Amino acid sequence: MLTIYNTLTRKKEKFQPIDAGKVRMYVCGLTTYDYAHIGHARMLVAFDVIQRYLRYSGLDVEYVRNITDIDDKILKRASENGEYFADLTERFIAATHEDEASLFIQRPDQEPRATAHIADIVAMIERLVEQDYAYRAENGDVYFSVKQFKNYGHLSNKNVEELLAGARIDIGELKRDPRDFALWKSASDEDVGWDSPWGYGRPGWHIECSAMSTCCLGDTFDIHGGGSDLMFPHHENEIAQSEAATGQSFARYWMHNGSVRVDNEKMSKSLGNFFTIRDVLKKYPAEVIRYLLVSSHYRSPINYSDQGLDQAAAALGRLYTALRDHDVTSAKDLANSRFEKAFQAAMDDDFNTPEAMSALFDLARECNRVAKSGEADAEQRAAQLARLLVRLGGVLGLLQGDAETFLQSGSADAGIDADAIDALVAQRRQARADKNWALADEIRDKLTAMDVVVEDGADGSRWRIERHGSDK
Repeated sequence: MLTIYNTLTRKKEKFQPIDAGKVRMYVCGLTTYDYAHIGHARMLVAFDVIQRYLRYSGLDVEYVRNITDIDDKILKRASENGEYFADLTERFIAATHEDEASLFIQRPDQEPRATAHIADIVAMIERLVEQDYAYRAENGDVYFSVKQFKNYGHLSNKNVEELLAGARIDIGELKRDPRDFALWKSASDEDVGWDSPWGYGRPGWHIECSAMSTCCLGDTFDIHGGGSDLMFPHHENEIAQSEAATGQSFARYWMHNGSVRVDNEKMSKSLGNFFTIRDVLKKYPAEVIRYLLVSSHYRSPINYSDQGLDQAAAALGRLYTALRDHDVTSAKDLANSRFEKAFQAAMDDDFNTPEAMSALFDLARECNRVAKSGEADAEQRAAQLARLLVRLGGVLGLLQGDAETFLQSGSADAGIDADAIDALVAQRRQARADKNWALADEIRDKLTAMDVVVEDGADGSRWRIERHGSDK
């Protein structure tokens, strides 16, 4: 029975979708004015795993993740670059899709863009104005009136009066109340904008997600997700304007992923510890990065470091070693095993990926044990266990590559020629055949110095790159 920690109620709840067997999920995506960074990767991977497990569980999922393609930051960056804002966003949308594919992140079922929903945004603002939840200022800006919405602050657990004490009205704003937020921003004829009942302008950031989510999934849907940094004010404002406009509950379950820290410090450009996904991919294989992001519970903060990535590489190496030499494509699928039940129990507990990973390591150890047991059907049983490992790993977006390729990857990055390693291994094999043990040991020592591990077996010798670190 799947339980989800609901940020709205601050407790784990049994997951009961509105429509039996179907899940409608919306996740706040990226504002496309720059390359995606490792914090974005945390969110993208976390909800990719969630939607994968929901589908694995037999649920029909409609996964929507938006693109913010009109925003103050976008316009500022486009102006600095001297380019049209849409050219800027198209470039970074394409780059984001490339980064997502590199990290094995599946595309959502729908990926709405704010600029394609201007009419829907205007219609929602009109309803809010008609129902006195919003008002037009003298300069053409339209604001949501926070005091009109009685449950404001419930998601983020903030007191409305305390918010008033800390709020301010910036220069140029004509709010009635410092807590109010913009639904529509007036613009000059030279600026980017659209016509509306309140004059030429463009939407505020918060209203974009309310319009896109309800247009794609209906007034009420099952899951709304995003980074913990969006809880206030973005998600709080989404709830207020959406429920005020529709008169319906907005999202039933709110999910927020934890932040990313770099060497135990907050990631910041000013601290020089800000890394784009592309920066990290230059140093580490994509699957290693994904493993690091999956190995912590989605709600927990995660510490990004080279040491953590080295440990992730070592852990993945252990899992791939269990898959080596097994033909998983022709093996019979192993269903209802204790390993799969342990995996499911972990994931049903609010998508507890660290415990799910433990089940995978138990499965890998059993696969290794059976393969070495010498029993008559050992290889057949080991292949079945390996197939299960691949299948369950796929729910986390892992272990879908070739084992030999992964285990020998990294040699080029270390300046090692794989062909040269093959030649040394062949020389050592011949030395062993000639009983020249001194030469065989000399070659092994040379390979060890290159972080190459040679494994001798009945079928000969093979090698892999030694990845330093520990899995558990």
